[in-house]
Amino acid sequence: MFSRPSLIARGAAAFALAATVGLATPAFSGAKDKVFFEKVAGQWKGPGEIVAGKYKGTKFTCDLSGEPVAGDDTGIKLDGFCRVGVFKQPMSALITQKGNTYTGKFLDGAEGKGLDIISGNVAKDKVVVGINRKKLNGAMIARLQDDQTMNITISVKVEETMVPVIGVSLNRQIDAIAVGSIK
Repeated sequence: MFSRPSLIARGAAAFALAATVGLATPAFSGAKDKVFFEKVAGQWKGPGEIVAGKYKGTKFTCDLSGEPVAGDDTGIKLDGFCRVGVFKQPMSALITQKGNTYTGKFLDGAEGKGLDIISGNVAKDKVVVGINRKKLNGAMIARLQDDQTMNITISVKVEETMVPVIGVSLNRQIDAIAVGSIK
């Protein structure tokens, strides 16, 4: 059985979560969510590091391309790769709004070698999605520092604590083709 302080803390957390979800209904957040995903669309490149676990200290670089999902849906589709030395790992993700939350998958989802996106919320300058693979639960936070920089943190739940395991800092890649007038 749970102790009284534990029940109070769980109740407060459930209330806070319900209040947050209640404020993030599609009727209120749909347009702002769509604007956020349009802002993060484009080419991104930058370094990352595994900061906890068996491969702690491993550095890598990622090159990703994102585009808003087609039609009237809200979300983003990412493709690209991350590289560690000579090894190149394809990366892909699909995040789409479903009701008042988000669903999707990284790579081929939890049924394959990836992760499922089981929840999500867009705030002013960031998106937070819940991730799951069998008994592994966690979250990915992608935050726009400014129009040219996005920081991503992936954390996993260990007992009752969220532990950051991967950090990535991406910079927007701008096409350097010169445009001029014809005389």
